[in-house]
Amino acid sequence: MFPGSNIARTIARCGFDWITVDAEHGNIDDAAMHEAVTAIAGCGVSPLVRVAANEGWMFKRALDAGAHGIIVPLLKTEADARQVVDGCKFPPQGARGFGSPFPMGSFNKGLTQTEYLQQANESLVTIVQIETKEALANIKEIAAVPGIDVLFIGPFDLGNNIGHPIQGSMAPDLKEAIATILRTANEAGKAAGIYATSGEQARAYAQQGFHLISAATDVPSLSASMSEALKQAAGR
Repeated sequence: MFPGSNIARTIARCGFDWITVDAEHGNIDDAAMHEAVTAIAGCGVSPLVRVAANEGWMFKRALDAGAHGIIVPLLKTEADARQVVDGCKFPPQGARGFGSPFPMGSFNKGLTQTEYLQQANESLVTIVQIETKEALANIKEIAAVPGIDVLFIGPFDLGNNIGHPIQGSMAPDLKEAIATILRTANEAGKAAGIYATSGEQARAYAQQGFHLISAATDVPSLSASMSEALKQAAGR
């Protein structure tokens, strides 16, 4: 996600249900994250924030900015999942501190601080990325943790971690790992998500039963669009 509220609004108006502000890999600081979250929410789209690590203070900063959910990368164990829940949920379910004056503005209900507190634990989405061989081995235990809402597959890192990097097509073992995660999420009553590299692939994942699908990312989409425009302009 590009930092900057104007670009965030432009992308939000394309018809997305949710947009991730990438504080893990993206070139974005805390102030830009606040601006992007507010701009996306102002367009009636849910802002999610992918944090850089499994750190409670990172969850707090993003949620206090008004994020509708948190994406946490590189989980490995059930204990990691419980740590995520502890940082994202208010007591008694977790240990998140209360007091920010900002998150209520990301909802179109004119929430008071008290109303936000009362609804946050159930309304905000807690998403963990399954992209390590350890997480794959512990998938049932992770899926069973109360408060985890979505198991979200990072197929490129997962492929790298299990020894089957994506180099063009996916290896059968990676496809089987993805199917295992989807099946486990369904059995645990959790949603399953995944990153796609094209609208066509996103559609295929939707037909498989995935609930939360990243259909496009901003920088590659912008690059592809401009490359195509230049090819046409040059007659190539």
